[in-house]
Amino acid sequence: MLRNNNVVARIFQRQIQTPPPGTSVHCARRFYENLVPNFTIYDVECPDHSFRKFTDDGQYLISFSRNLLDLIVYRPTWLSYSYKEEDYHLPSRAKRFDSFFTQLYCVSLASSNEVICKDFFLYVNTNQFGLFATSTSQIHDAPAIGGAIQGVPSIERITFHLLRLEDGVILDEKVFYNDFINLAHNMGVFLYDDLLAVVSLRYQTIYILQIRESGNLVDVRAIGAFCREDDELFLNSNMADNSKLHQSSGNHVDIAVHSNQLNSDNSFLSGIKQRLLSFIFQGIWSEETDKFQVFSSSISCLILLHRTILNILQVFLHSNTITLSEGPVLEEEILFPFSRLCRLDYLEGEVQFLDRHHLLIKFGSVDGGVRLFMLSTTRIMSKEEGNSVFQSLHLSSDGCYYLFLNTVEIRLDRVLWELQVSRSADHHASFFAVYNMETTEIVAFYQNSADELYLLFEQFCDHFYAMSRNSSYMNFISSHSNNIHAREQLRSIKNKASSLSQFVKKMLTSLPFSCQSLSPSPYFDQSLFRYDEKLISATDRHRPSTDHPIKFISRRQPHTLKFKIKPGPEAGSLDGRTKKVSSFLFHPFLPLALSIQQTLFLQSSVNIHFRG
Repeated sequence: MLRNNNVVARIFQRQIQTPPPGTSVHCARRFYENLVPNFTIYDVECPDHSFRKFTDDGQYLISFSRNLLDLIVYRPTWLSYSYKEEDYHLPSRAKRFDSFFTQLYCVSLASSNEVICKDFFLYVNTNQFGLFATSTSQIHDAPAIGGAIQGVPSIERITFHLLRLEDGVILDEKVFYNDFINLAHNMGVFLYDDLLAVVSLRYQTIYILQIRESGNLVDVRAIGAFCREDDELFLNSNMADNSKLHQSSGNHVDIAVHSNQLNSDNSFLSGIKQRLLSFIFQGIWSEETDKFQVFSSSISCLILLHRTILNILQVFLHSNTITLSEGPVLEEEILFPFSRLCRLDYLEGEVQFLDRHHLLIKFGSVDGGVRLFMLSTTRIMSKEEGNSVFQSLHLSSDGCYYLFLNTVEIRLDRVLWELQVSRSADHHASFFAVYNMETTEIVAFYQNSADELYLLFEQFCDHFYAMSRNSSYMNFISSHSNNIHAREQLRSIKNKASSLSQFVKKMLTSLPFSCQSLSPSPYFDQSLFRYDEKLISATDRHRPSTDHPIKFISRRQPHTLKFKIKPGPEAGSLDGRTKKVSSFLFHPFLPLALSIQQTLFLQSSVNIHFRG
């Protein structure tokens, strides 16, 4: 049956028909096919600001001064002029920025030698709080001291500011000193309900904070060197007992004396990596029948990851007792397949909440290297049957390490390694771990080429967004798990891929998702409109700009052009060779959008697109 899809017909149809259960909102969203931003004001007279985004509830437009010192917040209004059919002549004032937006306030955020991080902003929808960040300049050759990672730059001061957007009052601040947090596009910070995860790349620590209704930022826990609040106290007391034991025994040389040969900074593997290695070891131990080979392989794994054998063996043997029966001397060389584990001594700075208790953490290599270690082990003697309990590890005069347990002595007579460097993203191995903050356990672990993880990503993509309970607008962001058109597009890309493993790696590079990086605008709903995602998309990123308008085609009427978005001057650029980029700020529910075209050494060109 031929249906008239104008607004009047849709309203009449809504009165006489009841949509299927659970589809009323989707049916109501079809009105956006008629309410489109079909009119453009080019080169709007506006302040020379850096416009960031609309808040998720559409109440505020966030912008920063060009010198990145001040925060300017606007409230979207609406044009108070009208015209009839094609006979429209808007007054000159209608082409000004303040006809569409009213400035609420201007607040100075940056102090001293700090500047605002213009790519960072998080919105707390329940309280209408805004989280902003300021920082000093980076120091690229900063020394790695105090447990810092070598090669990671340092920022002298990073300050997070919590503001009440209603009146611009600064409620609280949180400062990180001599640290590095990736603030570009919110990558190093994730907000879920009232919980905030901040990833320190320099110190390999995940800080969990809570945003109280009173506007306070409260420290909850730090996941890194320690996972529980009393871990440090327990380890310090244990080390004190061990030092007394070593002082009373003069037969062996303490491994701590030689620890600088392996790791000059830290003798302990961090708590989060201990949990990770324990999870890997337990998986191998439960699957293998040759327990001695697994135990030897685990030693190889440990040397690879931290180079301090004593503390790592304590991790494995703390919660797992190894039973070795009597038998003849065994000699075997083991090449542990650890090219798949790369260097897990580096937290890549990308973490997201899956819910209030679970984190998805990405691990990788600081230099892109893949280390393959071969460990030659010799079982020297077995004293008696029973459970082996780790006692000590000593370096002998012949350069071999001796591992002493209460029932067995193992000599590690040589360690060989090969370094293979691959900086290509396609060959760079990274890993994903699901971490339970309450139990401090790793509950799942995947490589970035794992088919199992990709299937979860393909079928349940929306669950990885893990937005707050009150962010209902996220239910309408198109993904290949909730939209048939996006799913068909993904399937087409998958079929064209020359290598399935490389395709899986490429798709999983988007994990963990950046927080609040997608626009909830209905004009990005792929069940309503079709557009060129190379030029515009819901993702908060700059796009290459062209002199041709971006077309939005009706999905239900495949050949019907609904509206066009053209960034830049109406007549186009005079120099077509100049590289230009564009960013698009769509209101979450109004037919209103800003397009900002940026050209090197030139002032930005701002266009306003609205329903005429």
